[in-house]
This record gives sequence, structure tokens and C-alpha cells, in this order.
Amino acid sequence: MPEVIEKISKQELEAIVKEIIEDFVRQNEQRAKELSIIERVIRVEEELKALREIENARFEAMEKRFEALQREMKAYYEATDKRFEAMEKRFEAMDKRFEAMDKRFEAMEKRFQFLQWFMGAGFTFISILIAIFGLIRH
Repeated sequence: MPEVIEKISKQELEAIVKEIIEDFVRQNEQRAKELSIIERVIRVEEELKALREIENARFEAMEKRFEALQREMKAYYEATDKRFEAMEKRFEAMDKRFEAMDKRFEAMEKRFQFLQWFMGAGFTFISILIAIFGLIRH
């Protein structure tokens, strides 16, 4: 009989140990799953942090490019303004030259008018003299 009791005790002991091991494995599997999920969450958070840093670096680079572009545009517009100012000065100088030419043309026109009146008066005087000499001779 002791063999039978031993056999039954062994079977019960095996069953109890088996249950305890199964419970232990189940609990450890659950913990392993939880740890795996936690590790994944940590990796995802690290990746998100890395992506944020990359985005910030790109935004800073874009900001620098925009600032450089604004400086270039400002320099371009300042150069264009200087060119327009130079052109305006040239136009003012041309206006002064045209005004001087207008004055010269007006002076020349006055001389021509004087010459025209003088020639007209001279021809009239000569015509009158010819007419008077023509009348005196006859």
C-alpha cells in the first residue's frame, strides 16, 4: 500500500507542481507582454522625440533660408532703388539740357524774327525808294 499512496502522492504532487508552474509561466508571460509593450512604447516615444528634433532642425534651416532670401531681396530692392535714383538724376540733367536748348532756340527765333522784320522793312524801304526815283524820272 505504501506504493499506491506514493504513486497517488506523486501524481498529486506532479499535478500541484504542474499547476504552480503553469500559473508561474502564465504570470511571467503576462509580465513579459507588459514589458514588451512598455519597451515598444518607450521606443515609439524615442522615435517621436527624434522626429521632433529632426523637424525642428528642418524648420530652423528653412527659417535661415527665408532670412537669407529676405536679405538678398532687400539688397536687390536697394540696388534697384539706387538705379532708379541714378536714372532720375540723369533725367533731371537731361531736363536741364533741354531747358537750355529751349532758351537757345527762343533766342534764335527772336533773332530770326528781328532779321525777318529788318529784311521786310529794308525791302519796303528799297521798294519805296525805287518807286520815288521812278516817279522823279518821269
